[in-house]
Amino acid sequence: METHPNSRHIPYAPTETADLYPESDGKPMAETDMHAMAIIDLRHRFDGFFADNLDTYVSGTIMMYDVEGPGRTAVSPDILVSFGIGKKLRRTYKVWEEGKPPDFVMEFSSKGTFQNDLGHKNAHYASMGIPEYFLCDIDRRYLPTPLMGFRLKDGMYERIPENADGSISSVTLGVSFHLLDEGLAVYDETTGQRLQTPAEAAEQRAEQEAAARAREAAARAEAEAEASRLREELERLKARLSDD
Repeated sequence: METHPNSRHIPYAPTETADLYPESDGKPMAETDMHAMAIIDLRHRFDGFFADNLDTYVSGTIMMYDVEGPGRTAVSPDILVSFGIGKKLRRTYKVWEEGKPPDFVMEFSSKGTFQNDLGHKNAHYASMGIPEYFLCDIDRRYLPTPLMGFRLKDGMYERIPENADGSISSVTLGVSFHLLDEGLAVYDETTGQRLQTPAEAAEQRAEQEAAARAREAAARAEAEAEASRLREELERLKARLSDD
């Protein structure tokens, strides 16, 4: 009987997991440039805010799968934050591999997405057990209110009430979201400071360091001037004593 030991066995089902868990849904990151810029900006601000939290993973527009196998469903949040899973780079977010869903997700709603954001995604994220779900309508045209937050309670989302200034607080992240004329702003609820991007933080540090160097230089110049004045005074005093 002839054998072919080097022949390749072809499986009946694909073994490449990317076939079952694609890394892209083929859709653009955002509907408009304004939405894309808002997603990127918030991602950078969260990167800066959680820079020292080595177990905190911040991402956005990554494919997320809730259950393993053919029955899985996929969704791609604009922004997600997940605590306790590390900052390593990921190609997809698989809940069963991470051991948990994200702790926070946010969608930037648009004309083509707001109904899905309010309906299917709201129910889907709640079923996954994601503690907080936020929506932002930077166009201020589609959602019932341009900024909305939901917190999970008994398996369903409850609307988070607005603060007196119109902002909405995230207890999960420890920040508050404010929709200003120039766009979405996020503030640290502990310090009251607006979240910065890493670039903004680096620029501020450079400005502070330059200001500190300028103060040091001014202090040295003042000290040298005072020393010079004292030397001159001493010379005058010596001269008077010599005359006497």
